[in-house]
Amino acid sequence: SRARLGRSVSQEPGKAMSAYTVTIRWTRGEQVFTDHRYSRGHTWLFDGGVEVPASSSAHSVPLPHSQPNAVDPEEAFVASLSSCHMLWFLSIAAKRGFRVDIYVDDAEGVMARNEQGKFAVTTVTLRPRAVFVGSPLPTTDDIDAMHQKAHAECYIANSVKSEVRCEPVHAE
Repeated sequence: SRARLGRSVSQEPGKAMSAYTVTIRWTRGEQVFTDHRYSRGHTWLFDGGVEVPASSSAHSVPLPHSQPNAVDPEEAFVASLSSCHMLWFLSIAAKRGFRVDIYVDDAEGVMARNEQGKFAVTTVTLRPRAVFVGSPLPTTDDIDAMHQKAHAECYIANSVKSEVRCEPVHAE
């Protein structure tokens, strides 16, 4: 088995706590390559054996050299921020005794030039919407406070230079 789970490293401040691995695999096949007319399609192999088709964004590399049915790095970046925020939010809600029934986030990342003139995902906006059931039900202030705490605790948001926004969408 090629699967290697993330491993614990250290709990000391400033020292690595865990290590995470992913294998990125691309092959040239019969393509010339030096003419820049090659497929950007590749595979991400995660621990546990999950394989995800990946490609450059069609915004960066036109079709047919990109694969629109694959995940591109920019989408994965936005998804990782959204996913990390959600996992923290769910944990915080559970600890506070609130039962989340559904959580949906229509997250969006914006590519633009940064202060150095380089293209970067300069803003990520999370738009999480949580539906709660049972008693007690959180107030709007409770929900906003849980999102603020989730954002402050999110490992991924704490790891990036991009502005990461969180704009909760409250269920009616």
